Amino acid sequence: MREMRTAFGEKLVELGRKNDKIYVLDADLNTSTRTDLFRDEFPSRFIQFGIAEQNMFGFAGGMAATGLIPFPTTFSCFNTTRALDMVRTCICYPNLNVKIPGCYAGISTGKAGATHQTVEDIGIMRMLPNMSVLSPADEIEMEQMMDAMMEYQGPVYLRLSKLALPIVSSGQAAFDWAPVILRDGSDVLLCVTGFMVHKCLIAAQELEKSGVSAAVLNISAIKPFASEKLIRLAKICGCVVTAEDHSIFGGVGGLVSEVLGENHPVPIKRIGYKDKFIVSASDEDLVATYHLGEADIAAAAKAVIGVKKKLQAGNG
Repeated sequence: MREMRTAFGEKLVELGRKNDKIYVLDADLNTSTRTDLFRDEFPSRFIQFGIAEQNMFGFAGGMAATGLIPFPTTFSCFNTTRALDMVRTCICYPNLNVKIPGCYAGISTGKAGATHQTVEDIGIMRMLPNMSVLSPADEIEMEQMMDAMMEYQGPVYLRLSKLALPIVSSGQAAFDWAPVILRDGSDVLLCVTGFMVHKCLIAAQELEKSGVSAAVLNISAIKPFASEKLIRLAKICGCVVTAEDHSIFGGVGGLVSEVLGENHPVPIKRIGYKDKFIVSASDEDLVATYHLGEADIAAAAKAVIGVKKKLQAGNG
């Protein structure tokens, strides 16, 4: 099990060996994002911009317009906020083939504090026309996503935690741009993305001990979103918990609420950050402080099941 950033850097080198159109653009963070691995093997295809993210993304758009495949790589806090104008206007508006790794997303920056902890990036990026948004649960899914990104024409945002994540992937041969059912269930549906996936699987196991059957849906392809599995499982379970290392606004909680609100309304509880900047602390302390743990997920599941039962009793 590797840190996600290391797995990303090594996969990028593998892709670079296969395709000489790949260029890596850096904003003075290559040792943190591990694009230094690409730099060392392909120095002529590595461009250093320094702390000038807007310039880097504008340049990426120009490169893509000539048929190259740029990976402008920096922390997610910089490519989704500082460079947002360039991402929107120079990449999304002309629908250019730029691949955007958002490194150190969520609380994985740990003690760097609120300026570097990106908890709004999914919401920002999925609102942009033409932008696709991916959020892997582990290094295997991330590698499959990077292969799929190379076949896809258009801008893609790849949300990456710094952390080493437990392997939870189902072992499917390739990434198919659809949510993955990791566990079937009938009482409550847990919808989750990123490093929270393994926590939801543990929570589901604990719920089973108390007689609660929890389904787990890994929403790693956030946009475009194939809604069929979500709607089908919501009809079976009758209630939903969403869990993410992101604001409850605009992320997976927002996505699930939007889809089910239009297609099959059910009680929903959202686990995530509630309209606040995140304090500086260790990853473990932040999980505890913001109630992102397995016990918090299980408690939310039992609470939303209670709401479902009250509604069912009222309708009866």
